[in-house]
Amino acid sequence: MTAEPVLNAARPENERAELLRWMKTELHAEYGDRHLDPRREPMHELISTILSQRTTWQDEAAAYDELCEIGDWDAIIAAPTEAVAHAIRRSNYPESKAPRIQETLRRIRDSPGGYNLEFLRDMPSKDALKWLTDLPGVGVKTASLVLLFNYAHPVFPVDTHVHRITTRVGAIPLMGEQAAHRALLKVLPEDPPFLYELHLNLLRHGQQVCQWSRPKCGVCVLRERCDAFALFGDKVPSFSETKTKGKGTATRKRT
Repeated sequence: MTAEPVLNAARPENERAELLRWMKTELHAEYGDRHLDPRREPMHELISTILSQRTTWQDEAAAYDELCEIGDWDAIIAAPTEAVAHAIRRSNYPESKAPRIQETLRRIRDSPGGYNLEFLRDMPSKDALKWLTDLPGVGVKTASLVLLFNYAHPVFPVDTHVHRITTRVGAIPLMGEQAAHRALLKVLPEDPPFLYELHLNLLRHGQQVCQWSRPKCGVCVLRERCDAFALFGDKVPSFSETKTKGKGTATRKRT
């Protein structure tokens, strides 16, 4: 009788930390360098990331551009909420996002620094995360993106691609995206350039190879150490399916 393989997700944290370093190396070889340079201004990053929730990047960009046609941040605060929702209609759930964006902008405007978020650079990461996540509509993923991308804080944004790949490979056990932020930070180095490159390359890998449905395991550079591939071979199920063949690996419905 063949013994069941010991899956990555069941291994101790130090072995999963080594697995993540290996993943970073393999993805670097596949997708290249990713230098930690801010891609856009902090306020742009913050509002665009709120818009990006459950939205394609093309629709996110279109929604942001049309939002800015209303005027500056003060003008967006003063605009009727229905007008803001209409401007961001290409983003999913515009009726929910519009009032949250307006209230977030209002709180930032009324804070000591106003729309200048530069004070976050020197704030301890834990405090900076709390300040941002206290804003309506700002979750830990959005806050982590702003802090890593703009201010090189040692935090790690977990979006749907990062969550899916790290769960399938077994760098973390099955858990929700919110819990995955904490679990991954425990086993990742406090090295912002490392975290930035790993995040972006996992994002690209999730878009091109380790997709939510019918992942392309045959061309995946991570398959030799992937829990899901060890269990299912080339028939890894969609990430919403919960059936498993062994302890430590499962999949999760998207929320």
